[in-house]
Amino acid sequence: MDLRQIRSFIMACEMRSLSRAAQVLGLSQPSLSRQIQLLEAELRHHLLVRTGRGVEPTPAGLRFLAHAKELDALAQHARQDMRAFSSPVQDKVRLGMPHRVARRLAPQIVQVFRRLHPDAALTLAEGLSSEMNEWLVKDRIDLALLYDPPPSTLLQFESVYREDLVLTYGKSCSPRPPPRVRARELGRYPLVLPSAPNTIRALVDKTCRDLDVALNIAAEVDVVHTILETLAQDTLYTILPRSALRDMPGQDHLACSAIVDPTIMNNLTLATPVRQPLPTLVDATARIIRGLDMQQLFTGTPRAPQSAET
Repeated sequence: MDLRQIRSFIMACEMRSLSRAAQVLGLSQPSLSRQIQLLEAELRHHLLVRTGRGVEPTPAGLRFLAHAKELDALAQHARQDMRAFSSPVQDKVRLGMPHRVARRLAPQIVQVFRRLHPDAALTLAEGLSSEMNEWLVKDRIDLALLYDPPPSTLLQFESVYREDLVLTYGKSCSPRPPPRVRARELGRYPLVLPSAPNTIRALVDKTCRDLDVALNIAAEVDVVHTILETLAQDTLYTILPRSALRDMPGQDHLACSAIVDPTIMNNLTLATPVRQPLPTLVDATARIIRGLDMQQLFTGTPRAPQSAET
């Protein structure tokens, strides 16, 4: 067996799909299938079984998966150790963020990073959360800020900021929603939302599905600025994080209503590969992110100080 075979098997188990695993690894599906077949031949066990929704590990596959993860982690540790050997001080860290998060946080992160690590470099990459999830797995970035990532055995997640989603519309729209809109009433409003896969769309769809609410999707638009331009029609609505309204030109023409019963909250997480310990500079960058006043950076209102224990 070799590391490619092991990585292919782990990714197939992670994604529960050969086509999806091949896409993440940058392989063709026949090539990935061949890697797993070679592994199965050497181990003399079937490791995966096809289902109506993709693939699942067999009992033997589940047993080998634990060994595969240990071998993969050991290989990653060896890679990091040799990089450190060739360059005793890691001089660059790669951080990924969604576009809107980068506008909010990047200036502060860069300022603190340069002050604390003047001899190191910080590389920022921007993209969709789903893209950066894959970049982390492929070792193209070292850590990332992601919205509502799916569960993963290859990555570890830490929540750093949560924010409510609001029903957004033009101030001249008709009918004008009340200040608070119950989630089960969202079906009354013709919505312009991003198409799947999108974290906002997934949160809204799940909430309404749980409430047995059929959404009225007037249009699917993936660019937030374009979504907001459609609200000029005065008959359309959208759903956005509350702080997103502050980022938009012409925000004075926008209004919003809180969504309640239940509130729909997004979850910004700090994601890193599952390996310990993290490289020194990656860990230092993670500490910088944890120390940010997210409330201030997203809303302009400082977070309340924690009361001292008595």
